[in-house]
Amino acid sequence: MRHTTTAAAVLLLALTATACGHNTSDAKAGKASPTPTVSKADRYLKTAHAVTFNGSPTDEDLLTYPPQWCTGLDAGHSVQWLFAIGGGNLYPAGQDWGTVKKDADQLLVAGVRAYCPQNTAAVTDELRASGDY
Repeated sequence: MRHTTTAAAVLLLALTATACGHNTSDAKAGKASPTPTVSKADRYLKTAHAVTFNGSPTDEDLLTYPPQWCTGLDAGHSVQWLFAIGGGNLYPAGQDWGTVKKDADQLLVAGVRAYCPQNTAAVTDELRASGDY
């Protein structure tokens, strides 16, 4: 008889929970959905939009640099080479806009973190060694 009473109590609790809207499917439905993935471009542009430029580069202007920086770094070039005229000539500046070196370094680090994070340590080490970061 004890098993019958226990079984009846369990059945009553299950029915009560279902009637009150408390079932396992409700608990699963209430879980937070995963955070949407932020694109490489959006991560880079978040930093770029915080930089003070001399002029007004477009997002398109700014987005041309990170893939080129990554290509240069993957080929074994230094930050100094990337930014040098006669080297990579990839200093972030256009015909009617530019930025100071510390902001250019900040853009480079943000671009590398977003587009080719495997190069982040080499870039930050070089910038630190030169006293620029």
